[in-house]
Amino acid sequence: MTSTYQPSLLDLMAGQTSGQGEVPGEVAGSLTGHLTRHQLTAGAWVDVLPGWLRGSDAVFETLLGIDWRAERRRMYDDVVDVPRLLRWFGPREPLPHPALTAARTELNRHYTTELGEEFVTAGMCLYRDGRDSVAWHGDTIGRSATEDTMVAIVSFGSPRNLMLRPRAGGHETLRFPLGHGDLIVMGGSCQRTWEHAVPKTAKPVGPRISVQFRPRGVA
Repeated sequence: MTSTYQPSLLDLMAGQTSGQGEVPGEVAGSLTGHLTRHQLTAGAWVDVLPGWLRGSDAVFETLLGIDWRAERRRMYDDVVDVPRLLRWFGPREPLPHPALTAARTELNRHYTTELGEEFVTAGMCLYRDGRDSVAWHGDTIGRSATEDTMVAIVSFGSPRNLMLRPRAGGHETLRFPLGHGDLIVMGGSCQRTWEHAVPKTAKPVGPRISVQFRPRGVA
């Protein structure tokens, strides 16, 4: 599965000793002063921080070994395979790597005042290769159908494009290549007024894992 995977330079350096001291291992650094916020339309926004979780390859290798689940869903008059593997961790379920717990702690420290609550669940998707994807959608099951909220995504493994476009049209489609510990947070009205997708690609790409932190009642 990992034959086309190329680790990042920062991940190769993590835990090694350089002339300036030891390079940290799996570290979710402070978000304060490092995020770039992109104001969208209709009260939506996204925050982006490339390479936020350093040493992400170690987390990636651990996550590859969890109990991923293949699902089938009804689409129109047929039942089809979901083109990715899934795993969901509830509010009281331990996360499979301490770096993820640390990442959620830092996300809550930084965003709780603005969000008004904490991130409590972690949904995970494994895109095994370029044939795996997720279609255009918003996370509008639950409270996010009517309320502003946030969904924070940390990506591991080979970068894949996360695309965003407004439901009402009139704006160019945005593209964020995410992998290797990159963070994107979709906030405000983004789940209701914009859609996002990870399209298929014919290019040779290795696996990517996304971890989506959400507040209570958002899916």
